[in-house]
Amino acid sequence: MSDLKKIVIDGQELEVDGAMTIIQAAEQAGIEIPRFCYHERLSIAGNCRMCLVEVVGGPPKPAASCAMQVRDLRPGKNGEPPVVKTNSPMVKKAREGVMEFLLINHPLDCPICDQGGECDLQDQAMAYGVDFSRYREPKRATEDLDLGPLVATTMTRCISCTRCVRFTTEVAGITQMGQTGRGEDAEITSYLNQTLDSNLQGNIIDLCPVGALTSKPYAFTARPWELRKTETVDVMDALGSNIRVDTKGREVMRVLPRNHDGVNEEWISDKTRFIWDGLRRQRLDTPYIRENGKLRKASWPEALSAAAKALKGSKVAGLVGDLAPTEAAFALKQLVEGLGGNVECRTDGARLPAGNRSAYVGTAAIEDIDAARAIWIVGSNPRDEAPVLNARIRKAWANGADVSLIGEAVDLTYDYSHLGTDRAALVKAAAEAGKLDVPGVVIVGQGALNEADGEAVLAQAMKLAEATGAGLLVLHTAASRVGAMDVGAVTEGGMAAAIDGAEVIFNLGADEVDIAAGPVVIYQGSHGDRGAHRADIILPAAAYPEENGLFVNTEGRPQLAFRAGFPPGEAKENWAILRALSAELGATQPWDSLAELRREMVAAHPLLSGIDEVAQNDWQPLELREPAKADFRNAVGDFYLTNPIARASALMAELSRLAAARQAPQIAAE
Repeated sequence: MSDLKKIVIDGQELEVDGAMTIIQAAEQAGIEIPRFCYHERLSIAGNCRMCLVEVVGGPPKPAASCAMQVRDLRPGKNGEPPVVKTNSPMVKKAREGVMEFLLINHPLDCPICDQGGECDLQDQAMAYGVDFSRYREPKRATEDLDLGPLVATTMTRCISCTRCVRFTTEVAGITQMGQTGRGEDAEITSYLNQTLDSNLQGNIIDLCPVGALTSKPYAFTARPWELRKTETVDVMDALGSNIRVDTKGREVMRVLPRNHDGVNEEWISDKTRFIWDGLRRQRLDTPYIRENGKLRKASWPEALSAAAKALKGSKVAGLVGDLAPTEAAFALKQLVEGLGGNVECRTDGARLPAGNRSAYVGTAAIEDIDAARAIWIVGSNPRDEAPVLNARIRKAWANGADVSLIGEAVDLTYDYSHLGTDRAALVKAAAEAGKLDVPGVVIVGQGALNEADGEAVLAQAMKLAEATGAGLLVLHTAASRVGAMDVGAVTEGGMAAAIDGAEVIFNLGADEVDIAAGPVVIYQGSHGDRGAHRADIILPAAAYPEENGLFVNTEGRPQLAFRAGFPPGEAKENWAILRALSAELGATQPWDSLAELRREMVAAHPLLSGIDEVAQNDWQPLELREPAKADFRNAVGDFYLTNPIARASALMAELSRLAAARQAPQIAAE
């Protein structure tokens, strides 16, 4: 039964759920109430008092709107709805008083503060601050914290809103931050001066409403009004987090999250946020041709001519890398299959059945995790494979969901039942499972699927989902994988069959594979990583913020990525290189622009036209077979170094080193 209550806010009558707080009801009415400590995704602290409002007929003092529920308000004398005022003289005086208290100890260092221009305290001081201070005593000073190489701290600016403490504890699931002391001595600190052990810690930079927590790598490099902002999607994992890329000139300066309730809410992982220094290093900015064992610079006509010469009359295989947009995978498939060759996107050996979307994507949406009361994780460590998804599982667990893990026992930041490490535990769980009365989700990781018996494991996971009535979610690690599977960039028999006997391998940014000596390798990619070292011809391409493209995330949701900057030097967009190469081969592809290519791709694969929609996939269970007797191994070994952009980043290398040192056994001092 719904608990709807009527309330009048600033003369506007509305009906809201009685469990809502006044600040939430005001948001529904389109009325903004200032706040520092309140955040809709964190628990209520009620300690900044900036959101004070007047409750008519209530106590003769202002009330904190973030902590008072609508159902607790007293109706009028004759049963009229309760009346709340957010802009009365009492409220204005109260907020000005709160602002004066907040600024007592705040240093006057806005000109040198990195938060300048996007600071909540600055904005609200303009609205509610006074032009002088009655406080003459010296300002309090506190020591800065060392939280690691990502978050810079200036704790004299801290207003003790505790957003950072609540985020790290509730969302990230670590317990290193807290508040000690009382009154004037209260301060935010970290336990035993530890650095933060989380791959979501960068989000506290966005949460901090003042300049106490800022981005260390971005510090003093740009002001917000100098940046060009582009809304796009992330490719560091297959979640497809919605992000904003800020550029200054040709350089990417920072990456910030965008809110999308169905995908990443408003969080992003540290790899997504801080990867941008890898976009500046190890870049391929001119074509190369290998002569006498050494690579030499070449012009585009020369490189395309050499590539076409190698491709003509040869047995060709095409490999689609983890960061390639769907259009590039489609164009490569047309090009290679036109030459009688094979294309393969499952470069990690994942046994994902082609054509069966319920098996390589699943039937559950990421959002289904919120309502799930039973969650099974099979052969995956979501904390490393998709940290933001792991935070969502943690939220479901905090709301009462039972989580079970089959695979390596790892710290997932929440409690779970460990059913076993091997295939036998999955077979047993699938055999003993019964229909659930509550919603459930089975999450299958790539570690469960990239061995020889991957399809048998997937069949057992589908059996478990079917028996319990749960949804199935295949958790991918490669951003390009689902889109490439959707356009059919697969070969019967997998990668081994695709490259078997190939004389020429066209490598579209697949840097995670080792290609044996023998075939001629044409590498098209953005960084001088493993693929470029093995290549005979290098065609420099754009990285993900440097071209428009379509990516399909792990739940099968097509999303558009937009260009934020331009590729360096002579590097070109991926689709344009393939179009130029096809002309050189005398088999010109029938499009001259990305829009034409996308039109052709959507005509062939209509599912891709549903931008930002999760399609319902028809359930097609796989034939049950007995998997091998072996333990599951997680797909991601080092969270910070999973792709060529990350491996080019000095910051990711430092984070990887610190993570390894943290996991090393501690040696006691004698």
